[in-house]
Amino acid sequence: MQYLKNYIGGSLREPISGNYFENFCPSTAEAFSLVSDSDERDVELAVNAAKKAFSQWSELPVQKRSDYLMNLAEIIESKLEMLAQAETRDNGKPLWLSRSVDIPRAVSNFRFFATAILHFSSESHAMEHIALNYTLRTPIGIAGCISPWNLPLYLLTWKIAPALAAGNCVIAKPSEITPYTAFLLSEICMEAGLPDGVLNIIHGYGHKAGTALCKHPEIPIISFTGGTHTGKIISESTAPMFKKLSLEMGGKNPNLIFSDCHFEKAIQSGIFSSFLNQGEICLCGSRIFIEKNIYERFRDELVLKTNQLKTGDPLVAECKLGAIVSKQHLDKIASYVKLAVKEGGKILTGGNIYKPAGRCEKGWFFEPTIIEGLPVECRTNQEEIFGPVVSLIPFENDEEAIRFSNSTEYGLSASIWTENLNRAHTVASKIKAGIIWVNCWLLRDLRTPFGGMKSSGLGREGGWESLRFFTESKNVCIKY
Repeated sequence: MQYLKNYIGGSLREPISGNYFENFCPSTAEAFSLVSDSDERDVELAVNAAKKAFSQWSELPVQKRSDYLMNLAEIIESKLEMLAQAETRDNGKPLWLSRSVDIPRAVSNFRFFATAILHFSSESHAMEHIALNYTLRTPIGIAGCISPWNLPLYLLTWKIAPALAAGNCVIAKPSEITPYTAFLLSEICMEAGLPDGVLNIIHGYGHKAGTALCKHPEIPIISFTGGTHTGKIISESTAPMFKKLSLEMGGKNPNLIFSDCHFEKAIQSGIFSSFLNQGEICLCGSRIFIEKNIYERFRDELVLKTNQLKTGDPLVAECKLGAIVSKQHLDKIASYVKLAVKEGGKILTGGNIYKPAGRCEKGWFFEPTIIEGLPVECRTNQEEIFGPVVSLIPFENDEEAIRFSNSTEYGLSASIWTENLNRAHTVASKIKAGIIWVNCWLLRDLRTPFGGMKSSGLGREGGWESLRFFTESKNVCIKY
């Protein structure tokens, strides 16, 4: 058993409580490490370490901060295979996905913000013959960064890289379900010689370590990615302290298939956006709306292609779906499929907990599942399942497709498949979501703003948006 200790002030430390809890491998259901059960006392230590480091780090030349981040990127890249193996063991996702997406994206996050901060600029406004105004952007202080379990290192680095680049010190709290690569990042930081206290990583449960992080009076800024319910709790608890918040939360994303789409590409993307990472991506298209005159053809082909997907051992290259992240989440997914049947849905394929033979026979797996016949307003089509479950719904015209898409409390992303440019622009403008893809899905440019509308989020991340979020603006007016 490996002990996943906290990273505070440049060194690994036991939790003050002395307590640990088990961390499980989803594909085998076996505990393989022990996680620090941290509380407000550990957070206080991290705050003190960050306060001590802030003055020097924030005043460090931008090029020096950039060099540290580039060094972290290079070390992560050199350890790609080890980190990919660790991510798959901890999360249950296929190893090919960890190798091709999760760890390379962590490298990209550090490299992107290491270079972006070198080009970050502010505004000046001349009042003719009177005065000159210019804006300074300064680091805020200690940033609390809380990341989820579905893309552990990928999303952890998405937060800490811009925060550090902007001159803040960071206290990060990775998900207690998938803490392993965050712990390995601690070791990488020590190898890279990152100054003590600049980045601190606290492990533990959300209701203990996470709550202490959000409520600490000396942490003025919180960046959170996770469920909408938790986001509401964070918003309520931090509001009296007027903390700066970025909340990236749930989604119930529509995938709109118009009859003039490129059929084969729409099918392939439909499979990809429905079941990648076992459907455990906030951007997955869980509601597929199909124009009526191609509904049956699209449905039958989608089911055929889905039946060709192999679920099982994430270390086997042929397996496209790995394990569900936890037993609790597996049970949640199964309960929603049962609910769908009660609501009148017909299961076209899947719908069952899956037990592969061999090494993973005790693991937590669920079949890729397609359901039709459900009303737009039912719970299955309104609530986030966050698993390999999608529903198919026919629509008559553009207006109905838009209305169906906007029918939930969420507004994170949408995909539109059409060869009609006018329709693409019109529908995209009317769907209430922060990210719209046309004839693609998950095509990401790190310079663009990322975030959702309605219950899907508050604020934006990515590119200049991240650097603006992690800094305060200050106007200076000089009279001639």
